[in-house]
Amino acid sequence: MDKTEQLSPAYFGFVMATGIIAIAAHQQQYPWIAYTLFAISCLGWVTLSFLYSYRAARFTHVFVDDLTSHSRGPGFFTSVAGTALVGSQAFILFDAYWVAFVSWIIALLLWIVLTYTIFTALTIRRDKPTLDKGISGAWLLAVVATQSVAVLSAILATNTAQPWKLELNFLALSMWLWSGMLYIWMMSLIFYRYTFFQFVPSDLAPPYWINMGAMAISTLAGSLLVINSTEAPFLLTLTPFIKGFTIFYWATGTWWIPMLLILGIWRHVVRKFPFAYDPLYWGAVFPLGMYSACTYVMLQAMEFNFLHGLPTAFFYIALLVWGVTFWGLCKAVAARVA
Repeated sequence: MDKTEQLSPAYFGFVMATGIIAIAAHQQQYPWIAYTLFAISCLGWVTLSFLYSYRAARFTHVFVDDLTSHSRGPGFFTSVAGTALVGSQAFILFDAYWVAFVSWIIALLLWIVLTYTIFTALTIRRDKPTLDKGISGAWLLAVVATQSVAVLSAILATNTAQPWKLELNFLALSMWLWSGMLYIWMMSLIFYRYTFFQFVPSDLAPPYWINMGAMAISTLAGSLLVINSTEAPFLLTLTPFIKGFTIFYWATGTWWIPMLLILGIWRHVVRKFPFAYDPLYWGAVFPLGMYSACTYVMLQAMEFNFLHGLPTAFFYIALLVWGVTFWGLCKAVAARVA
């Protein structure tokens, strides 16, 4: 059987996780790590783009079934975030404006197609799972995808002339606000599922770390808007509001970290759920790298010098977890080839 048929829709999470840790490495003054991870993320993006295109053409029925599935459909949003992060890396590491711009175009088109295809399909389908079976932290990848477009829009705005500078900042603000609303909707359902339905170790899949990751990337987008406010009058008038919500997002993401660690200990230590490589684990690596990157930028935007140790600490943690997960990926690929 062609193994591409069963390719997980969430595999672009590898590109997301690798890309954001590359940016964090650049922030922490490790250029060789940043360049290496950038190359790996670009290679991953090209490879996965080919594999998903082949899968869509060769196994169209299976591809469409995944796209319209409550459990697997949201995984496709990793392609939006992965593409936007390739563009963000290109601009931050190499000042490659046109690479970033092309990535922005692709990410925006993917976001439009996937958002309205997936949510329309999930709304109109007849057979739907119950809430406890149909929703997970993976749904918050829609928030991450939206915020990734907001982040890249804000980054591009810094090197774009008027009037496009104003319009890119307005798009970034609009996406930032919309994804915040989307997080509130989805997180309410996820928290309800947490507390009012039976919860077993297998339910605590790695994408639940996106609970924190979605808030981390929201913090990054908000911080960039604060930094851009000096060149966009409408942002300047909204600065107190943007700062308040940015800290709100960061505080919410920070609250999730101990909670997720406790649940992870319950899953693997108390209930002895085995560790085994799963592409969904990239959904746990990404939030750690994003927390480092977003806190670093927030310190610049807010001048919170008393938090200066957090970005460095989380960068090392994220890099370690990335290495372990990448080793698992290599072993899984070797086993499939063999």
